[in-house]
Amino acid sequence: MTESAGTPPEPEKKFTDSTDSTTPEDPEETEAGTALRTGSTDHSANDGATNAADDSSAGGAQDHDAGGAEDNVAEPAAAVPPRRKHRWLRWVAVGTSVVVLGAAGAGWWAYRKLDRNITTDTSAAAELRTYEKDRPTPVAMDAQNILLIGSDSRAGKGNSKYGRDDGGSQRSDTAILLHLAADRESATAMSIPRDLMVDIPGCRASDGSRTEAQFAQFNWAFQFGGAACTIRTVEKLTGIRVDHHIVIDFSGFEDTVDAVDGVEVCLKEPVDDQQAHLKLPEGRQNLTGEQALGYVRARHGIGDGSDTQRMDRQQRFLGALFKKVQSNGVLLNPTRLYPVLDAVTKSITTDAGLNSLSDLYDLAGSMRGVPTEKVQFLTVPRQPYTLDPNRDELVESSARKLFERLRDDEPVAIATTASPPETGSPSADPSGSPSPSTSPEPTFTGSNAEAGMCG
Repeated sequence: MTESAGTPPEPEKKFTDSTDSTTPEDPEETEAGTALRTGSTDHSANDGATNAADDSSAGGAQDHDAGGAEDNVAEPAAAVPPRRKHRWLRWVAVGTSVVVLGAAGAGWWAYRKLDRNITTDTSAAAELRTYEKDRPTPVAMDAQNILLIGSDSRAGKGNSKYGRDDGGSQRSDTAILLHLAADRESATAMSIPRDLMVDIPGCRASDGSRTEAQFAQFNWAFQFGGAACTIRTVEKLTGIRVDHHIVIDFSGFEDTVDAVDGVEVCLKEPVDDQQAHLKLPEGRQNLTGEQALGYVRARHGIGDGSDTQRMDRQQRFLGALFKKVQSNGVLLNPTRLYPVLDAVTKSITTDAGLNSLSDLYDLAGSMRGVPTEKVQFLTVPRQPYTLDPNRDELVESSARKLFERLRDDEPVAIATTASPPETGSPSADPSGSPSPSTSPEPTFTGSNAEAGMCG
Protein backbone atom coordinates (compact mmCIF):
# COMPACT_ATOMS: atom_id res chain seq x y z
CA MET A 1 0.00 0.00 0.00
CA THR A 2 1.40 3.41 -0.94
CA GLU A 3 1.80 6.60 1.13
CA SER A 4 -0.85 8.40 -1.02
CA ALA A 5 -3.40 5.78 -0.05
CA GLY A 6 -3.32 7.08 3.54
CA THR A 7 -1.16 4.44 5.23
CA PRO A 8 2.17 6.03 6.32
CA PRO A 9 5.34 3.94 6.51
CA GLU A 10 6.47 2.92 10.02
CA PRO A 11 8.96 5.81 10.52
CA GLU A 12 6.23 8.26 9.59
CA LYS A 13 3.93 6.74 12.16
CA LYS A 14 6.64 6.96 14.79
CA PHE A 15 7.19 10.60 14.02
CA THR A 16 3.49 11.35 14.08
CA ASP A 17 2.96 9.42 17.30
CA SER A 18 5.80 11.19 19.03
CA THR A 19 4.60 14.64 18.08
CA ASP A 20 0.87 14.42 18.29
CA SER A 21 -1.12 11.39 19.41
CA THR A 22 -4.47 12.93 18.37
CA THR A 23 -5.68 12.33 14.76
CA PRO A 24 -6.70 15.71 13.23
CA GLU A 25 -10.36 15.83 12.22
CA ASP A 26 -10.32 19.14 10.32
CA PRO A 27 -9.69 18.59 6.58
CA GLU A 28 -7.67 21.77 6.42
CA GLU A 29 -5.40 20.53 9.15
CA THR A 30 -5.03 17.24 7.29
CA GLU A 31 -4.03 19.04 4.15
CA ALA A 32 -1.57 21.17 6.08
CA GLY A 33 -0.06 18.09 7.60
CA THR A 34 0.22 16.43 4.20
CA ALA A 35 1.73 19.54 2.74
CA LEU A 36 4.25 19.72 5.58
CA ARG A 37 5.31 16.15 4.97
CA THR A 38 5.64 16.59 1.21
CA GLY A 39 7.17 20.07 1.35
CA SER A 40 4.34 21.49 -0.85
CA THR A 41 3.02 24.26 1.42
CA ASP A 42 2.24 27.45 -0.54
CA HIS A 43 4.27 30.60 0.13
CA SER A 44 2.71 34.02 -0.24
CA ALA A 45 4.63 37.19 -1.03
CA ASN A 46 3.82 38.65 2.36
CA ASP A 47 5.21 35.71 4.35
CA GLY A 48 8.85 36.39 3.43
CA ALA A 49 11.40 35.13 5.85
CA THR A 50 8.84 33.52 8.17
CA ASN A 51 7.68 31.09 5.50
CA ALA A 52 11.26 30.42 4.51
CA ALA A 53 11.91 29.36 8.06
CA ASP A 54 8.84 27.17 8.00
CA ASP A 55 10.11 25.55 4.78
CA SER A 56 13.39 24.82 6.47
CA SER A 57 11.62 23.17 9.40
CA ALA A 58 9.43 21.23 7.06
CA GLY A 59 12.39 20.02 5.08
CA GLY A 60 14.11 18.97 8.29
CA ALA A 61 11.09 16.99 9.35
CA GLN A 62 10.89 15.29 5.99
CA ASP A 63 14.52 14.30 6.20
CA HIS A 64 13.97 12.76 9.63
CA ASP A 65 11.02 10.82 8.33
CA ALA A 66 13.05 9.42 5.49
CA GLY A 67 16.09 8.66 7.54
CA GLY A 68 14.57 6.90 10.55
CA ALA A 69 14.35 7.60 14.26
CA GLU A 70 18.11 7.52 14.74
CA ASP A 71 18.45 10.77 12.77
CA ASN A 72 16.10 12.78 15.02
CA VAL A 73 19.07 14.75 16.54
CA ALA A 74 21.00 16.73 13.92
CA GLU A 75 24.83 16.81 14.21
CA PRO A 76 26.29 20.37 14.49
CA ALA A 77 27.86 21.49 11.24
CA ALA A 78 31.12 22.70 12.96
CA ALA A 79 31.77 19.65 15.16
CA VAL A 80 35.47 18.75 15.72
CA PRO A 81 36.33 15.34 14.29
CA PRO A 82 36.80 12.91 17.23
CA ARG A 83 40.28 11.92 16.06
CA ARG A 84 41.53 15.53 15.98
CA LYS A 85 39.90 16.26 19.34
CA HIS A 86 41.53 13.24 21.01
CA ARG A 87 44.91 14.18 19.52
CA TRP A 88 44.63 17.69 20.95
CA LEU A 89 43.74 16.37 24.40
CA ARG A 90 46.72 14.02 24.26
CA TRP A 91 49.11 16.90 23.55
CA VAL A 92 47.65 18.91 26.45
CA ALA A 93 48.18 15.94 28.79
CA VAL A 94 51.73 15.41 27.52
CA GLY A 95 52.58 19.11 27.88
CA THR A 96 51.20 19.26 31.40
CA SER A 97 53.17 16.17 32.38
CA VAL A 98 56.38 17.66 30.99
CA VAL A 99 55.89 20.87 32.98
CA VAL A 100 55.12 18.99 36.20
CA LEU A 101 58.04 16.61 35.80
CA GLY A 102 60.36 19.49 34.89
CA ALA A 103 59.36 21.43 38.00
CA ALA A 104 59.73 18.32 40.15
CA GLY A 105 63.13 17.59 38.63
CA ALA A 106 64.35 21.14 39.22
CA GLY A 107 63.08 21.02 42.80
CA TRP A 108 64.80 17.69 43.43
CA TRP A 109 68.05 18.97 41.91
CA ALA A 110 67.96 22.09 44.10
CA TYR A 111 67.18 19.99 47.19
CA ARG A 112 70.03 17.57 46.51
CA LYS A 113 72.47 20.43 45.85
CA LEU A 114 71.63 22.16 49.13
CA ASP A 115 71.72 18.85 50.98
CA ARG A 116 75.21 18.04 49.66
CA ASN A 117 76.48 21.49 50.65
CA ILE A 118 76.34 20.62 54.36
CA THR A 119 79.46 19.18 56.01
CA THR A 120 78.93 16.64 58.80
CA ASP A 121 81.16 16.59 61.87
CA THR A 122 81.40 12.89 62.73
CA SER A 123 84.47 13.17 64.95
CA ALA A 124 82.65 15.33 67.51
CA ALA A 125 79.95 12.72 68.01
CA ALA A 126 82.52 9.99 68.60
CA GLU A 127 84.38 12.12 71.16
CA LEU A 128 81.19 13.07 72.98
CA ARG A 129 80.12 9.43 73.22
CA THR A 130 83.39 8.69 74.99
CA TYR A 131 82.49 11.16 77.73
CA GLU A 132 78.75 10.56 77.83
CA LYS A 133 78.75 9.74 81.55
CA ASP A 134 80.24 13.18 82.31
CA ARG A 135 77.67 15.13 80.30
CA PRO A 136 74.62 16.87 81.84
CA THR A 137 71.27 15.08 81.74
CA PRO A 138 68.59 16.82 79.64
CA VAL A 139 65.85 18.37 81.77
CA ALA A 140 63.26 19.80 79.32
CA MET A 141 63.05 17.11 76.66
CA ASP A 142 61.28 19.19 73.98
CA ALA A 143 63.56 22.19 74.39
CA GLN A 144 66.63 22.50 72.16
CA ASN A 145 70.07 23.86 73.01
CA ILE A 146 72.21 24.57 69.95
CA LEU A 147 75.78 25.81 70.17
CA LEU A 148 76.61 28.23 67.35
CA ILE A 149 80.35 28.62 66.77
CA GLY A 150 81.87 31.26 64.51
CA SER A 151 85.25 29.96 63.39
CA ASP A 152 88.08 32.42 62.83
CA SER A 153 89.95 29.94 60.64
CA ARG A 154 91.32 31.47 57.41
CA ALA A 155 91.43 28.09 55.70
CA GLY A 156 88.09 28.43 53.90
CA LYS A 157 87.62 29.94 50.45
CA GLY A 158 87.92 33.72 50.55
CA ASN A 159 88.81 33.80 54.26
CA SER A 160 92.54 34.52 53.89
CA LYS A 161 91.94 38.25 53.38
CA TYR A 162 90.74 38.54 56.98
CA GLY A 163 94.19 37.81 58.42
CA ARG A 164 97.06 35.38 58.27
CA ASP A 165 96.59 31.68 58.91
CA ASP A 166 98.77 30.57 61.81
CA GLY A 167 99.55 27.11 60.50
CA GLY A 168 95.89 26.21 60.11
CA SER A 169 95.03 26.91 63.76
CA GLN A 170 91.55 28.15 64.58
CA ARG A 171 89.71 29.52 67.55
CA SER A 172 86.07 30.33 68.11
CA ASP A 173 85.69 33.98 67.23
CA THR A 174 82.08 33.88 68.43
CA ALA A 175 80.15 31.35 70.53
CA ILE A 176 76.43 31.56 71.19
CA LEU A 177 74.31 29.03 73.06
CA LEU A 178 70.85 29.22 71.49
CA HIS A 179 68.02 27.94 73.70
CA LEU A 180 64.70 27.20 71.97
CA ALA A 181 61.88 26.89 74.48
CA ALA A 182 59.90 23.64 74.41
CA ASP A 183 56.72 25.52 73.41
CA ARG A 184 58.66 27.44 70.73
CA GLU A 185 57.25 30.69 72.06
CA SER A 186 60.67 32.17 72.77
CA ALA A 187 64.35 31.82 71.93
CA THR A 188 67.29 33.03 74.00
CA ALA A 189 70.77 33.45 72.55
CA MET A 190 73.50 33.66 75.19
CA SER A 191 76.92 34.87 74.03
CA ILE A 192 80.01 33.43 75.72
CA PRO A 193 82.97 35.83 75.61
CA ARG A 194 85.99 34.37 73.87
CA ASP A 195 88.25 35.82 76.60
CA LEU A 196 86.23 34.32 79.46
CA MET A 197 88.47 32.28 81.78
CA VAL A 198 87.04 28.76 82.11
CA ASP A 199 87.98 25.17 82.92
CA ILE A 200 88.79 23.36 79.67
CA PRO A 201 88.82 19.55 79.98
CA GLY A 202 91.44 17.32 78.42
CA CYS A 203 90.51 16.99 74.75
CA ARG A 204 91.47 14.94 71.72
CA ALA A 205 93.31 17.02 69.12
CA SER A 206 92.96 16.61 65.37
CA ASP A 207 96.32 14.74 65.21
CA GLY A 208 95.11 12.14 67.74
CA SER A 209 97.04 13.49 70.72
CA ARG A 210 95.31 14.63 73.90
CA THR A 211 95.63 17.95 75.67
CA GLU A 212 95.78 18.43 79.43
CA ALA A 213 92.87 19.87 81.36
CA GLN A 214 93.58 23.52 82.12
CA PHE A 215 92.13 26.85 83.18
CA ALA A 216 92.35 29.11 80.12
CA GLN A 217 90.39 31.51 77.96
CA PHE A 218 87.30 30.01 76.41
CA ASN A 219 88.18 30.21 72.70
CA TRP A 220 91.23 28.00 73.20
CA ALA A 221 88.89 25.01 73.55
CA PHE A 222 88.06 25.13 69.85
CA GLN A 223 91.75 25.26 68.98
CA PHE A 224 92.53 22.34 71.29
CA GLY A 225 89.81 19.93 70.20
CA GLY A 226 87.33 21.54 67.82
CA ALA A 227 83.58 21.43 68.39
CA ALA A 228 83.63 18.48 70.79
CA CYS A 229 86.04 20.20 73.16
CA THR A 230 84.03 23.44 72.97
CA ILE A 231 80.79 21.59 73.71
CA ARG A 232 82.29 19.83 76.72
CA THR A 233 83.64 23.16 77.99
CA VAL A 234 80.23 24.83 77.66
CA GLU A 235 78.48 21.94 79.39
CA LYS A 236 81.01 22.00 82.22
CA LEU A 237 80.58 25.78 82.56
CA THR A 238 76.77 25.94 82.45
CA GLY A 239 75.45 22.49 83.36
CA ILE A 240 73.27 22.70 80.20
CA ARG A 241 73.14 19.75 77.80
CA VAL A 242 74.08 20.79 74.23
CA ASP A 243 71.82 18.97 71.76
CA HIS A 244 73.35 20.17 68.47
CA HIS A 245 76.14 22.35 67.17
CA ILE A 246 76.74 24.41 64.05
CA VAL A 247 80.09 25.84 62.98
CA ILE A 248 79.99 28.67 60.43
CA ASP A 249 82.95 30.38 58.75
CA PHE A 250 83.53 33.98 57.67
CA SER A 251 82.43 33.60 54.06
CA GLY A 252 79.18 31.94 55.09
CA PHE A 253 78.14 34.91 57.21
CA GLU A 254 79.09 37.30 54.42
CA ASP A 255 77.16 35.39 51.75
CA THR A 256 74.07 35.09 53.95
CA VAL A 257 73.88 38.86 54.43
CA ASP A 258 74.29 39.40 50.68
CA ALA A 259 71.55 36.83 49.99
CA VAL A 260 69.00 38.96 51.90
CA ASP A 261 70.19 42.14 50.13
CA GLY A 262 72.03 43.47 53.15
CA VAL A 263 71.04 44.56 56.66
CA GLU A 264 70.30 48.11 57.77
CA VAL A 265 72.34 49.72 60.57
CA CYS A 266 72.46 53.18 62.13
CA LEU A 267 75.87 54.62 63.07
CA LYS A 268 76.22 57.63 65.33
CA GLU A 269 79.76 58.29 64.14
CA PRO A 270 82.00 57.21 61.24
CA VAL A 271 83.89 53.92 61.47
CA ASP A 272 87.43 53.38 60.21
CA ASP A 273 88.98 50.04 61.18
CA GLN A 274 91.83 48.99 58.91
CA GLN A 275 92.21 45.57 60.50
CA ALA A 276 88.55 44.76 59.87
CA HIS A 277 88.71 46.27 56.34
CA LEU A 278 85.88 48.57 57.36
CA LYS A 279 85.26 52.24 56.56
CA LEU A 280 81.71 53.54 56.99
CA PRO A 281 80.12 57.00 57.24
CA GLU A 282 77.78 57.92 60.06
CA GLY A 283 74.02 57.57 59.70
CA ARG A 284 71.50 55.02 58.45
CA GLN A 285 72.81 52.66 55.78
CA ASN A 286 72.48 49.17 54.34
CA LEU A 287 75.56 46.97 54.83
CA THR A 288 76.70 44.42 52.28
CA GLY A 289 78.00 41.05 53.40
CA GLU A 290 81.66 42.09 53.51
CA GLN A 291 80.83 45.32 55.35
CA ALA A 292 78.65 43.41 57.81
CA LEU A 293 81.42 40.94 58.58
CA GLY A 294 83.84 43.77 59.29
CA TYR A 295 81.20 45.51 61.41
CA VAL A 296 80.52 42.57 63.73
CA ARG A 297 84.22 41.70 64.07
CA ALA A 298 85.68 45.21 64.48
CA ARG A 299 87.39 46.14 67.74
CA HIS A 300 89.53 49.08 66.63
CA GLY A 301 88.31 52.41 65.33
CA ILE A 302 84.80 51.78 66.64
CA GLY A 303 83.44 52.46 70.11
CA ASP A 304 85.86 51.87 72.98
CA GLY A 305 87.43 48.81 71.37
CA SER A 306 86.15 46.44 74.04
CA ASP A 307 84.94 42.90 73.43
CA THR A 308 81.81 43.85 75.39
CA GLN A 309 80.73 46.34 72.76
CA ARG A 310 81.73 43.98 69.96
CA MET A 311 79.44 41.26 71.33
CA ASP A 312 76.64 43.78 71.72
CA ARG A 313 76.99 44.69 68.03
CA GLN A 314 77.01 41.03 67.06
CA GLN A 315 73.83 40.32 69.02
CA ARG A 316 71.94 43.29 67.60
CA PHE A 317 73.08 42.55 64.09
CA LEU A 318 72.03 38.89 64.34
CA GLY A 319 68.67 40.07 65.65
CA ALA A 320 68.24 42.37 62.63
CA LEU A 321 69.33 39.56 60.29
CA PHE A 322 66.83 37.14 61.88
CA LYS A 323 64.05 39.70 61.54
CA LYS A 324 64.77 40.17 57.85
CA VAL A 325 65.02 36.45 57.10
CA GLN A 326 61.79 35.80 59.00
CA SER A 327 59.95 38.40 56.94
CA ASN A 328 57.59 37.22 54.21
CA GLY A 329 59.83 38.80 51.61
CA VAL A 330 62.40 36.04 52.17
CA LEU A 331 60.72 32.94 53.60
CA LEU A 332 57.77 32.99 51.21
CA ASN A 333 59.74 33.89 48.10
CA PRO A 334 61.64 30.91 46.64
CA THR A 335 63.84 33.13 44.47
CA ARG A 336 65.06 34.93 47.59
CA LEU A 337 65.04 31.97 49.96
CA TYR A 338 67.18 29.69 47.79
CA PRO A 339 70.28 32.00 47.83
CA VAL A 340 69.98 32.22 51.62
CA LEU A 341 69.85 28.45 51.98
CA ASP A 342 72.68 28.03 49.50
CA ALA A 343 74.89 30.51 51.38
CA VAL A 344 74.15 28.93 54.76
CA THR A 345 74.51 25.29 53.76
CA LYS A 346 77.80 25.86 51.91
CA SER A 347 79.47 27.37 54.95
CA ILE A 348 78.33 25.26 57.90
CA THR A 349 79.51 22.10 59.60
CA THR A 350 76.97 20.37 61.81
CA ASP A 351 76.45 17.25 63.87
CA ALA A 352 74.58 14.32 62.31
CA GLY A 353 71.29 15.54 63.76
CA LEU A 354 71.30 18.72 61.64
CA ASN A 355 73.21 17.60 58.56
CA SER A 356 70.33 17.55 56.07
CA LEU A 357 68.21 20.23 54.49
CA SER A 358 65.07 18.71 56.00
CA ASP A 359 66.61 18.90 59.49
CA LEU A 360 67.53 22.56 59.02
CA TYR A 361 64.11 23.29 57.51
CA ASP A 362 62.40 21.76 60.53
CA LEU A 363 64.60 23.85 62.81
CA ALA A 364 63.85 27.04 60.90
CA GLY A 365 60.17 26.13 60.75
CA SER A 366 60.02 25.71 64.52
CA MET A 367 61.37 29.26 64.92
CA ARG A 368 59.20 30.86 62.26
CA GLY A 369 56.37 31.49 64.69
CA VAL A 370 58.53 32.95 67.47
CA PRO A 371 57.67 36.67 67.84
CA THR A 372 60.71 38.84 67.11
CA GLU A 373 60.40 40.51 70.51
CA LYS A 374 60.77 37.03 72.06
CA VAL A 375 64.03 36.32 70.22
CA GLN A 376 66.36 37.61 72.92
CA PHE A 377 70.09 38.18 73.09
CA LEU A 378 72.32 38.58 76.12
CA THR A 379 75.86 37.86 77.29
CA VAL A 380 76.77 35.56 80.15
CA PRO A 381 77.22 37.72 83.29
CA ARG A 382 80.95 38.46 83.61
CA GLN A 383 83.45 40.99 84.94
CA PRO A 384 87.16 41.70 84.43
CA TYR A 385 89.32 38.79 85.54
CA THR A 386 91.06 39.47 88.84
CA LEU A 387 94.54 38.48 87.60
CA ASP A 388 94.28 40.01 84.12
CA PRO A 389 91.87 42.87 83.31
CA ASN A 390 92.14 41.95 79.62
CA ARG A 391 90.30 38.69 80.38
CA ASP A 392 86.83 38.02 81.84
CA GLU A 393 85.48 35.86 84.63
CA LEU A 394 81.93 34.90 85.61
CA VAL A 395 79.80 36.87 88.01
CA GLU A 396 79.03 33.59 89.72
CA SER A 397 75.70 34.29 91.44
CA SER A 398 74.09 35.94 88.41
CA ALA A 399 75.52 33.43 85.94
CA ARG A 400 74.23 30.48 87.93
CA LYS A 401 70.70 31.93 87.98
CA LEU A 402 70.80 32.40 84.21
CA PHE A 403 72.14 28.90 83.56
CA GLU A 404 69.49 27.39 85.84
CA ARG A 405 66.64 29.13 84.01
CA LEU A 406 67.89 28.00 80.61
CA ARG A 407 68.52 24.46 81.84
CA ASP A 408 65.00 24.20 83.30
CA ASP A 409 63.38 25.89 80.27
CA GLU A 410 62.06 28.76 82.37
CA PRO A 411 61.45 32.27 80.96
CA VAL A 412 64.42 34.62 80.90
CA ALA A 413 63.50 38.28 81.44
CA ILE A 414 65.55 40.69 79.33
CA ALA A 415 65.72 44.43 80.05
CA THR A 416 66.52 46.05 76.70
CA THR A 417 68.57 49.23 76.58
CA ALA A 418 69.50 51.66 73.81
CA SER A 419 72.60 50.48 72.00
CA PRO A 420 75.66 52.71 72.63
CA PRO A 421 78.40 50.74 70.81
CA GLU A 422 79.40 53.49 68.38
CA THR A 423 79.31 56.33 70.93
CA GLY A 424 82.26 55.12 72.98
CA SER A 425 80.22 54.93 76.18
CA PRO A 426 79.88 51.58 77.92
CA SER A 427 76.73 49.49 77.78
CA ALA A 428 74.33 49.68 80.64
CA ASP A 429 75.45 47.18 83.22
CA PRO A 430 78.42 45.80 81.22
CA SER A 431 78.89 42.98 83.69
CA GLY A 432 75.58 41.48 82.60
CA SER A 433 74.42 41.28 86.21
CA PRO A 434 70.67 41.21 86.86
CA SER A 435 69.12 44.67 86.96
CA PRO A 436 66.98 45.72 89.92
CA SER A 437 63.40 44.56 89.41
CA THR A 438 60.21 44.30 91.40
CA SER A 439 59.64 40.90 89.80
CA PRO A 440 60.85 37.83 91.70
CA GLU A 441 62.48 36.68 88.46
CA PRO A 442 66.01 37.91 87.79
CA THR A 443 66.26 40.38 84.89
CA PHE A 444 69.25 40.47 82.59
CA THR A 445 70.41 43.23 80.27
CA GLY A 446 70.23 42.46 76.57
CA SER A 447 68.32 43.09 73.36
CA ASN A 448 65.77 41.45 71.09
CA ALA A 449 65.31 40.97 67.37
CA GLU A 450 62.38 43.40 67.16
CA ALA A 451 64.61 46.38 67.97
CA GLY A 452 66.92 45.74 65.03
CA MET A 453 69.94 47.99 64.59
CA CYS A 454 68.03 51.26 64.37
CA GLY A 455 65.26 50.67 66.90
